[in-house]
Amino acid sequence: MTYPSFSTHLRVPRALFAVLGFLALALGATPAAANSDGQFDPENVAQVDLLPGWRMADGRHMAALRIRLADGWKTYWRAPGETGIPPAFDWSGSRNVAGVQMHWPIPVVFDTAGARTLGYKKELILPITISPRRDGRKITVRGRVALGVCSDVCLPMEATFSAVLPASGEDGSAALIRKSLARLPKPGASAGLGRISCEVEPISDGLRVTARLTLPRVGADEIGVIEPADQTIWVSPTELTRNGNTLTLVSELVPPSARPFLLSRSDIRISVFAGGKGVDIASCAGS
Repeated sequence: MTYPSFSTHLRVPRALFAVLGFLALALGATPAAANSDGQFDPENVAQVDLLPGWRMADGRHMAALRIRLADGWKTYWRAPGETGIPPAFDWSGSRNVAGVQMHWPIPVVFDTAGARTLGYKKELILPITISPRRDGRKITVRGRVALGVCSDVCLPMEATFSAVLPASGEDGSAALIRKSLARLPKPGASAGLGRISCEVEPISDGLRVTARLTLPRVGADEIGVIEPADQTIWVSPTELTRNGNTLTLVSELVPPSARPFLLSRSDIRISVFAGGKGVDIASCAGS
């Protein structure tokens, strides 16, 4: 059987090279990330490729984006916190693709100079379910991802990747993808989620969301994330308090207009992390 060919291309806007190279020297960034001129070499910071995966029995295809990072560098989860840089994807160049769903493994919590971010170090394998427009046909993926990677400085990067995924079979990357799928947060129901409610109230420049839910303790030093579906909305760090099995999470949401706005509770996603474990609550629609 012939398996997919794939290619990737990673670049940094040229204008950033000189500035970032200077900052690396001034702040003592990881030497391996710089070339002989002291400028950042994106290929030394992050390498991006697509793991072809397998065609599933229901006709969808399971693949994964792999991001390998140089020592001392990290990249970010989908809702990384105030100072993190969330990744952005563009699949518009693909063929026979009706939809794409990403499955985010439990992130690592980073505390830097009092700022908390969520992300990954060394390697991220991000499983991706691809739904074809036409079942039983090959899928041509031509994607683009804009992401941030950080060490002592932060570096915006853009990677393009492409692959032709066959209509059947699987390749040697399947074991890596399955290992990453085993590291997903538990759905709320599987984690013992009971009652959940979300109170939404206007503030001068947006909304305050207060979520109350019944959930067994995930682990020590729990952190929570309130996440709106619209990623253009700024979200304050989530305040989390626990009283027995009752969790209360509070965040302020500020849209680009900096005014109160309409928000459906079904568009509020909640995550709780602790000690390498996680719970993913898809919506607050039960309130």
